[in-house]
Amino acid sequence: MRIRYGYDIALELAQPATILAMADVHPDFRRCIVEETELEVAPAMTVERLVDDSGNVVRRLSAPAGPVSLRLQGVFRSDGREDEVDPAAEAVGVSDLPSETLPFLRASRYCETDLLSDFAWANFGSISGGWARVQAICDFVHWRLRFSYPEARPTRTANQALAEGVGVCRDFTHLAVTLCRCLNIPARYCNGYLGDIGVPPDPAPMDFNAWFEAFLGRRWFTFDARHNQPRIGRILISRGRDAADIPMITTFGSHALTRFTVVTEQIEERAPITAV
Repeated sequence: MRIRYGYDIALELAQPATILAMADVHPDFRRCIVEETELEVAPAMTVERLVDDSGNVVRRLSAPAGPVSLRLQGVFRSDGREDEVDPAAEAVGVSDLPSETLPFLRASRYCETDLLSDFAWANFGSISGGWARVQAICDFVHWRLRFSYPEARPTRTANQALAEGVGVCRDFTHLAVTLCRCLNIPARYCNGYLGDIGVPPDPAPMDFNAWFEAFLGRRWFTFDARHNQPRIGRILISRGRDAADIPMITTFGSHALTRFTVVTEQIEERAPITAV
């Protein structure tokens, strides 16, 4: 299966500013790229490619005042399989966790484990089995929060999402990640492309998506509290402790977002012509 992906983002800068963009396919999945354009930036400016401590690709741009646009498109080869499910995967004791997973147990900007620990243990502590606990968390968050773009707020935390009962995919993910960490299950926030492949089309405009990975059975598994079902065709862009670690666009100066278009769709492949 092949998936077309890409974005077209435009900003209006009030003054010259440095921009950090984190919207490249993650290095772990670049082997699946069939083709990809160079990052198109207008006006012409210096662009530096970096890789952060978590392995995410970062572009640093030195932009002039005025309109700035960033465009990229490509084709990704997917195996066409849904997210892997393993109900037998167990949680790993903290003393036995690999050291690289430990940062994903701690509180972070949007994930207040100190505020939600008692709630997590009271509601999910009696559930046996690591996979069953994480799935119960996803079920709870999926039904507890009402999805609403008009009510999105970039400062909303996991605790606030729980109290308000509303959010977008990042809020669903932050709440699920926080509850997992409260139960000593490492969980990391993910951002990427997720098209409507194998599911009814979503009438809302296409956007980047947030989901998370939980460490069970000595490996990372994908979970998605917003959609709450295995999906086909995820294309990972970045991973972090929460959204604060992996912002799509950071400008060191005031700006206005003037255009935001995301594409991720399956490419219809024609059947080969058979000679008679």
